[in-house]
Formats: sequence, C-alpha cells, structure tokens
Amino acid sequence: MKNLKISVDVERKLLEKHHVVRAEVEQCFFNRAGRLLTDSREEHKTTPPTLWFLAPTNKGRMLKIVYIQIEGFIHLRSAFEPNEAEERIYRKHG
Repeated sequence: MKNLKISVDVERKLLEKHHVVRAEVEQCFFNRAGRLLTDSREEHKTTPPTLWFLAPTNKGRMLKIVYIQIEGFIHLRSAFEPNEAEERIYRKHG
C-alpha cells in the first residue's frame, strides 16, 4: 500500500511491543469486512479523527488497526491484538 505511512517510532513499537509487521497491517486493510469506527474517547480525540477497525491477517491473526487519514494518506498510529472489550464493541458497531 503506497498510501500507508508508518513512522520509524510506530514501526519500532509495533515490532517490539506488539510483534506486528507492516505486511500484517496491509493484509488487515485488504481483509476488512466491517465499518470504520471513530475513537471518541476524550484522550484519543484528534483532528482529523482517529479511525479504527478489526480485521484478520492472511494467517487469521485478528488485529486492531488504528490510524488517521491526511490528504489521501493513511498514517498508522498502532496495530495490536484486540482485547475482549474492543472485540465486543466492534461486533456491535462495526
């Protein structure tokens, strides 16, 4: 995905903390079946809004993808395995 931007710091955090690589993030974008949700929590509000979704990688690993969109580019904020509350929210609203 040419329009996916991942900063060096985010890429390092993904690998070291969450064991997620860029290819898995790209797979989730292609495999997404549900809607995009907006993170409305006060401490996470951004301009433009922070968007997120849950989707599996090609190997079936479920990830929460968190990003913002600026001028046609996707700026990844994070990607990690969702907790039960996030899965419940996405099943209900996504």
